Amino acid sequence: MKVYIKFLTTLFLRCFIYVVLVITSLVFILNLLSELDFFKEINVNNFFPLFLTALNAPSMIFEIFPFIFLISTQLFFIKLFDNKEIDIFKYTGLKNSRIFTIIGILSILIGIFVTIFFYNFSSNLKSFYLELKSQYTSDERHLAVITKNGLWIKDKINNKVLIINSSKIDQNYLIGNFITEFDSNFKSIRNIKSEKIDITDKEWIIFDAKIYIKNNYENKGQIKLKTNFDYKRIQSLYSNLSALSIIQLYELRKNYIRLNYSVTEVNLQILKLISFPLYLLMMVIFSGCLMLRIKYFDSSTIKISIGLFFSVIIYYINNFFYVLGSTERLPLSIAIFLPIFILILTNSLLLKDINEN
Repeated sequence: MKVYIKFLTTLFLRCFIYVVLVITSLVFILNLLSELDFFKEINVNNFFPLFLTALNAPSMIFEIFPFIFLISTQLFFIKLFDNKEIDIFKYTGLKNSRIFTIIGILSILIGIFVTIFFYNFSSNLKSFYLELKSQYTSDERHLAVITKNGLWIKDKINNKVLIINSSKIDQNYLIGNFITEFDSNFKSIRNIKSEKIDITDKEWIIFDAKIYIKNNYENKGQIKLKTNFDYKRIQSLYSNLSALSIIQLYELRKNYIRLNYSVTEVNLQILKLISFPLYLLMMVIFSGCLMLRIKYFDSSTIKISIGLFFSVIIYYINNFFYVLGSTERLPLSIAIFLPIFILILTNSLLLKDINEN
């Protein structure tokens, strides 16, 4: 390996690790304050909020990796400016484009590692975090999950517990249903079997219901059942997708398709992960181009502030397109890749005459 490649690689990695450590500390502190506030009136072990913070922090860090890459690149160039090393490289014939190539390849490799390994690691911790914390939330009474066996709902209403299993969703109807109704002591009251249930409102309309009580059953043309769920709530029952690994996301997608459930949010998450290394690369190139444009500013704080200002704009543009994608106002591929394409165009303009800066 050539000396300058080793030097630039080491410098970039040192800056990256430094920024990761600083951001991790800030995330940990802010998350810990949030957990302490949540548990201020709940009697738990003093170390429990600390433990939950450690579980949740990696997932939060993953979400802000674009900022981490941007700041790392800024810090990388600041060190080159401060030590006049970028001028030395220029005098020895090393072009700025070559520096961008080196840190670009490095950022792609780190991005792939972050997406494949760090994301799966953080999602497993996030899943464990949600499982532990759900024991202290009021939503524990109302649960809904989708598995290969269909939609499962646990609902508690009027001192009764309902366990509902449906094989399919067709618009505002649940298809192929079996409902078990328990009292507060989980003693079975009755079972209801129906091929079709209207879930437009929280008072469900059950068609052609067969009601089983002990060893007897009777047919009812139509009955009503009060629940805490309606069509709108069921359609928004997406799991916290950041708690699912890449393999689990694909498995969930298969289950959603089998149930005729909307896969928009799952597809959006998968496409975000696929495009993530490219997004990080574009942030590195943008940050580097920006730093070369403002290298004559004396204050490093101003340089970083300018970079953060633009990164916030990029962040909100991305979120805007994500919302358009999740609400199906734009095709998902356009919602994910159009902001990246805009970044590519912007970087192409900024890279023009980059060797002369």
